[in-house]
Amino acid sequence: MKTAWFKVLTIALLLTLPTLGVAQTQKTRTGTEKTLVGYISDDSCGLQHTPGMDEVTCTLACAKNGKFVLADRAHKLVYNLDKTGQEKAREFAGMKVKVRGRLSGKTMRVTSIEAAA
Repeated sequence: MKTAWFKVLTIALLLTLPTLGVAQTQKTRTGTEKTLVGYISDDSCGLQHTPGMDEVTCTLACAKNGKFVLADRAHKLVYNLDKTGQEKAREFAGMKVKVRGRLSGKTMRVTSIEAAA
């Protein structure tokens, strides 16, 4: 009796394991791409730069000891940029941009950055 019950449980487990893997894969890929508009800033200044400095100079100076971020001044939010975003952000320092990518919490997994009008 125990052997038959064990066989049933084993078969049930073998049938459900593949679907568990699929569910996990789908769950991690559910994030849809978003476009956020804001300014490329640095994690030290965030939404506001040092008074008396222009945004480009301040962003580049502060990012030397920190990281680039996307500052959404309209909503008063600051988003971290992933490694790809860090590389792409330098050329847009202090500028208003559109950042496209997947948002994971407060971090944007960047696919593209372009100047915003």
